[in-house]
Amino acid sequence: MTLTDRTGAASTRLAVEHARIGYDRRVIAEDLSVTIPDRSFTVIVGPNACGKSTLLRALSRLLRPLDGRILLDGREIASYRAKDVARRLGLLPQTSLAPDGITVADLVSRGRYPHQGLLRQWTDVDEAAVLTAMAATGVTNLSTRLVDELSGGQRQRVWVAMVLAQETPLLLLDEPTTFLDIAHQIELMELFTDLHRGGSTLVAVLHDLNHAARYATHLIAMKDGSIVAQGDPSDIVTAELVEEVFGLRCRIIDDPVTATPMVVPLGRER
Repeated sequence: MTLTDRTGAASTRLAVEHARIGYDRRVIAEDLSVTIPDRSFTVIVGPNACGKSTLLRALSRLLRPLDGRILLDGREIASYRAKDVARRLGLLPQTSLAPDGITVADLVSRGRYPHQGLLRQWTDVDEAAVLTAMAATGVTNLSTRLVDELSGGQRQRVWVAMVLAQETPLLLLDEPTTFLDIAHQIELMELFTDLHRGGSTLVAVLHDLNHAARYATHLIAMKDGSIVAQGDPSDIVTAELVEEVFGLRCRIIDDPVTATPMVVPLGRER
């Protein structure tokens, strides 16, 4: 969705303008500018500690830039109330801690908190959103289980369900396939693709470059706090880019299923 400001000019939903981002005195990125294409499935890739998750935290308002601006729907994200941000933007952080003794259904239900208020309590709409989110992530049969009792992969799917129950047009996902086996990784990536096709804008940090190239409509490659390349994966994923960003010699071939770029590491010469 592209918004229009008072002058009639088009404005994007989510953008970073000349931001300096870091923690205390440690600066991760200087003069970083990036626009998230509306209705895209944007994936951020790069080596460890390059600034991927830091950028995502800034986009979600968890981390305030030391300089520059983060814009949400044409306004600085810091100017919104927390609940207003939560109605527009859902976040799956890299690590999440559930309250002791909470069941799966209760945790997923917390995704509906931004929609509650003094004049609006729990409704059938909220119940339907929770049930739909649990079904989509395959955790319906776990609804009465305590989150503490679940495996790492099961917990990850429950957290994804909570974010889906929030029903926001923007979703930020920090390493969403963590702890998942290969079958559940693909299942989750297909779910995100369905959400994107339904009109949602997604931004995900991924470690798996082949997953990124297969599912992203817009790819951002980062190194040392800077954006090295961005665009359609088919246009920017090259052997030269992979070696520059990851220090990995490889060949790029067509994925035999999707025809998207596939990275094949060369390894050491035998």
